[in-house]
Amino acid sequence: MAAQTRTLVSGQWLADAVRNSLIGPKFRILDTSWYLPKLKRDPRAEFAQMHIPGSSFFDIDECCDKCSALDHMLPTSNQFSEYVGALGIGNDTHVVVYDTSGLGSFSAPRVWWMFRLFGHSLVSVLDGGMRNWLSDGYPVTSEYSKPERREFNAAMNQSWVKSYEDVLENIRTKQVQVVDARSAGRFRGTEPEPRDDTLPGHFPGAINIPFTSFLDASGKELGTEDLSKLFREAGVDLKKPLWTSCGSGVTACHVALGAHLLGHPGVCVYDGSWSEWFKRACPEHIISEGEGKKV
Repeated sequence: MAAQTRTLVSGQWLADAVRNSLIGPKFRILDTSWYLPKLKRDPRAEFAQMHIPGSSFFDIDECCDKCSALDHMLPTSNQFSEYVGALGIGNDTHVVVYDTSGLGSFSAPRVWWMFRLFGHSLVSVLDGGMRNWLSDGYPVTSEYSKPERREFNAAMNQSWVKSYEDVLENIRTKQVQVVDARSAGRFRGTEPEPRDDTLPGHFPGAINIPFTSFLDASGKELGTEDLSKLFREAGVDLKKPLWTSCGSGVTACHVALGAHLLGHPGVCVYDGSWSEWFKRACPEHIISEGEGKKV
């Protein structure tokens, strides 16, 4: 498939692939929808009711490190291999990911990044997600047939994953730019965090680019000119190392996707993100216009 290496695919392109019965061992579509518990949405139940024909459901809360106290931290290479193999994905499978967020894109970039992290570059994001798929009148179904398992061998690029200790050291050395993809209010400490045990704010030196900034009004990814402007106006130099963070490592991947579209594929993600940072950091490393962290 000539378009296998496209980072973004259009609804028209995917609709043609579905109509031409390309779905199979070499081509899979994944609904990667995930929502914060406070939204009270059940993406697996929504998938059972309606999805793009031929899709399988990728559960971010299942394909993760079950031993971590934090939400959906990255799985091991073996766990990832097992999980995606059960979805009928092999190392030669082109994977297209989408989600059902009303924004057009929310969690799909996380799964796109996960595949790349585990050595699989044959992965694309459906530009505009289910929101645009529906508004463009493309077909949906409730029918599902479980794909035949394939063997997948993951090779994790550990250097793309950053830890609490890495970020702490970077606060001291100021060597790497770190973009926080949460909303401006959560970043500044003026809006509540969605997790009850966490207050808003940010760590020293972080640059705020809310993940929604990467999308246009229709929910599709900005063009390269606008993406370049977005990074430039935030003071981010894409020629220098860049890490990204958010609430729990999901929307941070919008930053990685945006940089990748501009030819900078090596953006690293702080997997624990703010949900870990707030729990572990000392009060002086919590910058907030709100009440901040008590000792």
